[in-house]
Amino acid sequence: MTHAPPAFMPGSPVPEKLGTVRHPHEPAGLTPAADTSIPDEELSPADFSRRAVFRSAGLLGAGLATGGVTSAPGRAPRGGYLWLAGDHHVHTQYSEDAKYRVIDQVRHANAYGLGWLVITDHGGETHARIGVEKVNPDIVAAREQIPDTLVFQGLEWNIPAAEHGTVFVHPGAGEVSLLKEFENTYDGVVNNASGDSPANEALAVAGVGFLADAVRRRRVADALFLANHPARKGIDSPHEIRGWRDAAPEIAVGMEGAPGHQAAGLPAPHGPGGARGIYDSTPGAESFPGYPPASYRTWGGFDWMTATVGGLWDSLLAEGKPWWVTANSDSHHVYADNSVHAPGTDFDTHGRHDDPVHGADLNLTDTDFWPGCYSRTTVGATEFSYSAVMDGIRAGRVWLDHGGLISGLDVRLRARDGHGSVPLGGMLHVRRGTAVDLVITIDLANGPNWAQFVPALARVDVIQGDVTGPVSDRDTFVAPGTRVVKSFEVGRSTGRVELSHPLGEIGAPLYVRLRGTDGKRAAVGPRGAAVDPAGPAMDTPGDADPWEDLWFYTNPMWVLPS
Repeated sequence: MTHAPPAFMPGSPVPEKLGTVRHPHEPAGLTPAADTSIPDEELSPADFSRRAVFRSAGLLGAGLATGGVTSAPGRAPRGGYLWLAGDHHVHTQYSEDAKYRVIDQVRHANAYGLGWLVITDHGGETHARIGVEKVNPDIVAAREQIPDTLVFQGLEWNIPAAEHGTVFVHPGAGEVSLLKEFENTYDGVVNNASGDSPANEALAVAGVGFLADAVRRRRVADALFLANHPARKGIDSPHEIRGWRDAAPEIAVGMEGAPGHQAAGLPAPHGPGGARGIYDSTPGAESFPGYPPASYRTWGGFDWMTATVGGLWDSLLAEGKPWWVTANSDSHHVYADNSVHAPGTDFDTHGRHDDPVHGADLNLTDTDFWPGCYSRTTVGATEFSYSAVMDGIRAGRVWLDHGGLISGLDVRLRARDGHGSVPLGGMLHVRRGTAVDLVITIDLANGPNWAQFVPALARVDVIQGDVTGPVSDRDTFVAPGTRVVKSFEVGRSTGRVELSHPLGEIGAPLYVRLRGTDGKRAAVGPRGAAVDPAGPAMDTPGDADPWEDLWFYTNPMWVLPS
């Protein structure tokens, strides 16, 4: 595949607030690629490549200054936020089952337009023993070499009694020691605590509490936890997810709404011909017995917990508590790349694989895309900094998409009396009986994606649910009061779409979220046509081309009358 312009690129920060302290790893000023005062011939090869992307997307000059993608000093970005695409789940040669150098992943993320990235090598005995320390100098070097992509250090936690999760921290003097202590104390593999038991579930909750305590004690400036591929094996039960969230809501903030490994669905013989996300499991002895067989597959590339209207995600949101969704690459081995492990590499001894080497053939059975090539988690940040990205994720100012279906999004809940407006993730407090509108602005694809076609947005769905409060059964995974309440037909691939949906006079608390599709595949949702008449279809292994089934999702907003 040849490269085409992505929708969002990292750029200069908005002017800092008075009193803001910038971390030494937080870059400032226009990226050289965006600074038109620098001639092409004076740019590094990487910056020249990025300028070509800006230029082909029509974003140089005035386009950069107006705040649609990046912002020059003194100009506000779209909707008051700088929207930065990123990826919180990426592996390197410091994972036993991966091979790329840190700089390889960061360079590709940067070239594909990502403003932030988290390195999350697998937790385990070797990583806990030496890998945490060994990867850190490579991450620090990548921060210096690629200053316009923020590079976090994290790890993929083997959650005791459950699946995997991303844990990452704000850069600083304590990042290595904190992650090492966390992994050695709370990782399920390291501590032989993978099995389903109350004691192991309690250890997972304690791990979340440890991160919260570390932030309170200022061992690190910040930390976040997101559950990875939560429905893949059926072992993340509803009560466990609620337990992580409730233990530290400022730390445990969400889950992968769409898993990585999306290239696994590319059809044979020119692709793996497998299941998107490698979601090809069946119920096991430790799987939650209430989950149906359909939950072990993706739906339009999205996890069943997210894709089911009125399902598990909505049951969490109906409690009135934030729980956000994301998308990422889970990049280990990239489809159509031709690098291979070096002969004689010894991971167990060295805590890393030797640098990859050139192989003879394209790896057409590999299951991953480079970070930013297909999946994006786009975060509304107040500035271009590590802390602002983490704050944006925690606040739920996040939308996610596949295949560059759209290039920009601004969603607001507005009180019609003029007394309030909130963005994604927000809670609008109004007087009972106040009329509220949902206002949506979407920038369409406006150019080809990385598969070299221009996606067309066929439809946008508004999903609305009742807020009913905490549940008595913490294994509940249905929300009877949630359904698709409005669908807008779009059928375009260029330009801007402005939509509005009146929620009416608000008498009871509710939430809304959005979903959009290219319309190529659809099916009645798992909870029936009255709930979801045209949702994503279940992906069939061997017949699940990710480029032919594109969706975007937003995180919710609430209206709370009093």
